[in-house]
Amino acid sequence: MADRDSLAIIIVTFNSVDEIDGCLQSLDGYTAPFPTTITVVDNASSDGTAEHVRQRWPSVRVIDSGGNFGFAKANNIGIRATESDYVLLLNPDTVAPPGAIQTLVRGLASDPEAAIAGARLLGPTGFPELSWGAAITPWNETKQMVVSRLYLRKIRTVVRRMDRLSRQAREVDWVSGACMVIRRADLDAVGGLDERYFMYNEDVDLCVEMRKRGRRTLYVAGAEVLHDRGKSAPKNPELERRRQLSHVAYYEKHLPMWAPLLRVYLQATRKL
Repeated sequence: MADRDSLAIIIVTFNSVDEIDGCLQSLDGYTAPFPTTITVVDNASSDGTAEHVRQRWPSVRVIDSGGNFGFAKANNIGIRATESDYVLLLNPDTVAPPGAIQTLVRGLASDPEAAIAGARLLGPTGFPELSWGAAITPWNETKQMVVSRLYLRKIRTVVRRMDRLSRQAREVDWVSGACMVIRRADLDAVGGLDERYFMYNEDVDLCVEMRKRGRRTLYVAGAEVLHDRGKSAPKNPELERRRQLSHVAYYEKHLPMWAPLLRVYLQATRKL
């Protein structure tokens, strides 16, 4: 029975002292009936994040990763240090309203063919994020880039369409790793997250690997989680370069014929 299954929540931090309290406060006492552990894996923060969590949240396990190893490797450290039926990867700049985590886990548990489920992420202004999508291809990326720009400009027809889509629970190609729950058995079967990705695209890659095994990825619209996206971006000056390196790594792994062209484009536009 799903409500008796255990849940391990993994939160990777890097200079996250300003946002981690809000995230942990939203989880404290709000994951019942699932037996839950919360583990923070700190990527060598210089702002005292690890020490703060140890003092303020004694029930939370804190692991010092030993360096700034990025999102995928740090999550794998937390995954290997825990035991549970389900694993929830959660960003420190998220806040889960009461019932959101349970809805997400039950959404995954309800479909035995599914390995991953993602939440409906809402930005600071209440607008839904594009936290799901079609498989990465040059064409799909172009379409998503155009839609994203129009959405950010608050073009009414696009905003209405995206809001409508964001309220529809369904199978998708990928969901955002900012709030993603995974069956432990499936996670073990693929060996965890691919550590060639420092940050970005590791969530999409994981969904692709699950699909190769015949497993599904679900978007659970009823699980709404607040996400102050990009709040930590200014703290990492190498973020854009890391993003593009992960972009290239994804193409080299899944779309090798396109990878050389992507490299040329990124170098020509000085993004790499």
